Amino acid sequence: MTRDAAIAHATEVFDSGRFRDHLAELVAIPSTSQDPAYAADVQRYLGDAIQPWLERMGFSVGVHPNPVAGFGPILTGVRIEDPALPTIITYGHGDTVRGLDDQWDAGLSPWVLTEVGDLWYGRGTADNKGQHATVLTALESVLAVRGRLGFNIKIVLEVSEERGSPGLKEFVAAHTELLAADVLIASDGPRMTPDTPTIFSGTRGSVQFDLALRLRPGGVHSGNWGGMTIDPAIVLAHSIASIADRNGRILVRDWVPQNGIPNSVRAVLAGCEMQSEAAAQVNPEWGEPGLSSAEKVYAWASFIVLAMLSGRPEAPVNAVAPDAWARCQIRYTVDSDHANFIPALRRHLDDAGFAEVLIENVGGGMAASRTDPANPWVQRTRDSMQKSLGRHVQIVPSGGGGLPGDVFVDHLGVPLVWIPLSYNGCKQHGPNEHFLVPAAREGMIAYAGLWWDLGQTS
Repeated sequence: MTRDAAIAHATEVFDSGRFRDHLAELVAIPSTSQDPAYAADVQRYLGDAIQPWLERMGFSVGVHPNPVAGFGPILTGVRIEDPALPTIITYGHGDTVRGLDDQWDAGLSPWVLTEVGDLWYGRGTADNKGQHATVLTALESVLAVRGRLGFNIKIVLEVSEERGSPGLKEFVAAHTELLAADVLIASDGPRMTPDTPTIFSGTRGSVQFDLALRLRPGGVHSGNWGGMTIDPAIVLAHSIASIADRNGRILVRDWVPQNGIPNSVRAVLAGCEMQSEAAAQVNPEWGEPGLSSAEKVYAWASFIVLAMLSGRPEAPVNAVAPDAWARCQIRYTVDSDHANFIPALRRHLDDAGFAEVLIENVGGGMAASRTDPANPWVQRTRDSMQKSLGRHVQIVPSGGGGLPGDVFVDHLGVPLVWIPLSYNGCKQHGPNEHFLVPAAREGMIAYAGLWWDLGQTS
């Protein structure tokens, strides 16, 4: 009954192929929430694949209807060894994006795990089946070696995350007693780089909106009217240029952190380099001057134009278009007041002479969340992972993508410890999604050591 024995057990499960084979069974369930034709498979993932597994580990499991009609159920699992012990809550999602079957490379299928070198291909391998399966398999190894955990654990597994997690916030808010915990420790998203073990203590949030300018019922002849009638594409382009300068610096200053980057965030990002397969795309001149690339992504706000349209790009005609449209997005940290983003933009456009540009279809993704990187739970997790892996673990205060951490912070009051096991090149929402085997193996080792350590003092 030693820490090394627990890690050895988890490693043997991984190296023997048993973990890969189990993951293959999970991948074979086409649990895409984005296609109503697979609704039964979404349900089957929870009821047939996850519930029996958790019950074998001594969890009391419930599968609950989603509070929002039309979306998939939410599974909870609770294993209480002693109410006086610390309680961990973990989270995952069993749904995937669409398979996109016809777009995968020859010999690959979204619903068949295929091993090619150091990659395990299959839909959900990285997002998120492979990640929550790692969490649970390592837990199983500690139970096998110690016979108990030495702490209490709860799990929330949803199947609507790829549709924006509707109902999750309402569900957690209505079940605070059932889900009460001391900390959230879970896995989703990518590491900072493929070979850098990483902890996120939060994520950036996102706000999306459209800018539109509509001037006339239809286009007018570019020869007869060009030069004397307003071109909406030109006006809209100038309005966007007023929002961010030539190098991407945000000019709507209400969007950026009003008090700058907190010292604790700067400290963990000091010396942090954005090195990855996309390093050649990092432009040091783009974005907020004076910040490192890591600070720009993990500690600041960004403005992105996701799409623009005017006229008929697929079949241009000699006409001044009647309208122009752009879909835009803000990524932000908890240091900005996202409730003020749209009013601030309206004031900015009006002051800049673009009162005719409309702001429409405002929507939010997952809200920003962050636990102070100096929080004892974050530090304790880092220390455990470094002990298990024998190398540096990078703490990132706000991962670039979205995760529903705000739900657990707002309603359970827990600190956040995300341990991402994937990487940016995993193609998680496109064809050829895959799990990187070395990172997955490190995740198994790290979790086995962490689960052991969390029960060691009890």
